[in-house]
Amino acid sequence: MSVDTSTLAAVGRRAGLCAVGFCRAEPFAESAQVLHRRKQAGLHGGMQFTYRNPDRSTEPHRLVPGAAALVVGALEFSAESPDRPDDGSPCARVAAYARADYYTPLRAALETVAEALRAEGHRAVVSADENGLVDRAAAHRAGIGWWGKNSNILLPGLGSLVVLGAVVTDAPLVPADPEPVADGCGSCRRCLDGCPTGAIVAPGTVDARRCLAWLVQADGVFDPDYRIALGDRIYGCDDCSEVCPPNRVRVRQRAPAAEPPGRRAWVPALGLLDSEDSELLSTYGRWYIPRRHPRYLRRNALVVLANVGEPSEPRVRAAVDRALGDPDPLIRAHAVWCARRLGLSLDALSDPGDPLVRAELERPVEPRA
Repeated sequence: MSVDTSTLAAVGRRAGLCAVGFCRAEPFAESAQVLHRRKQAGLHGGMQFTYRNPDRSTEPHRLVPGAAALVVGALEFSAESPDRPDDGSPCARVAAYARADYYTPLRAALETVAEALRAEGHRAVVSADENGLVDRAAAHRAGIGWWGKNSNILLPGLGSLVVLGAVVTDAPLVPADPEPVADGCGSCRRCLDGCPTGAIVAPGTVDARRCLAWLVQADGVFDPDYRIALGDRIYGCDDCSEVCPPNRVRVRQRAPAAEPPGRRAWVPALGLLDSEDSELLSTYGRWYIPRRHPRYLRRNALVVLANVGEPSEPRVRAAVDRALGDPDPLIRAHAVWCARRLGLSLDALSDPGDPLVRAELERPVEPRA
């Protein structure tokens, strides 16, 4: 049975989507080539996501055999940030796209579209924030935005302050793909110049090994070359979005988007170090955490504390001492770097002979000014 795209678009918008587009479910051959090439060059930095299996994530029929079309949707979020809490304790910053759970309402809206397709006898599967589909490539093909130089999709009038997803269906919704959205970046290169680590190595190409948004999610020791650059960021990085002119215009001219409950722009760095594992996972479990292990939240918190903590503050010194005695060598190693950067004593350090800890003891450290 046929389904009217204008009706589906209206369904999606009523469900909360700010943009809806349609395209054919042909393989994303060019995206597959790019993913393979960048993976071979090491630019993925160990990131899995669509890099895990490029052939799978670029072939929609892997999700729905006989897939004919994609319904691509975007849900906007607000970049408005409340002021840093003025309670004297070290706080860690959360990137705008991670301050609340935006993917649950996105999936719910897309599921509403999928249900409309199923009601007409078609198969329909929702994919959002998963390994199964290259969502930005789908959004570009569906004509809802252009490729920004920071590799994000920018929507006319909305910029890149959106999360993306799609419904893969066997419904023959469109005979051809829409015309691409005209490039709105022109000669602008503010995102390239504004990246704090130079991770955008060419227009549209990000080296994940330098990207702070990935490094806080990466396994193992936090790369020493980028610890100071992390600053007060505990999860994500907004710099390339904050300097982007379309985003700046949107923030200035549009009313803030409706926010899900529990939005959190700042988190207490000491609280991350003091909390039990179960509490950390309950509070921050929707973030990508390697192997779902809270040690990585503490690792990141120690890097942040080294950058923003006040060494004369008793609670800071106590937290570092506890971390120096932690049974986990990864925590002790980052506590060593934190203590040395803050000029604190290492008297509380246990098992200094562990290879991770020994490496930190031998590593040059730039003290805080």
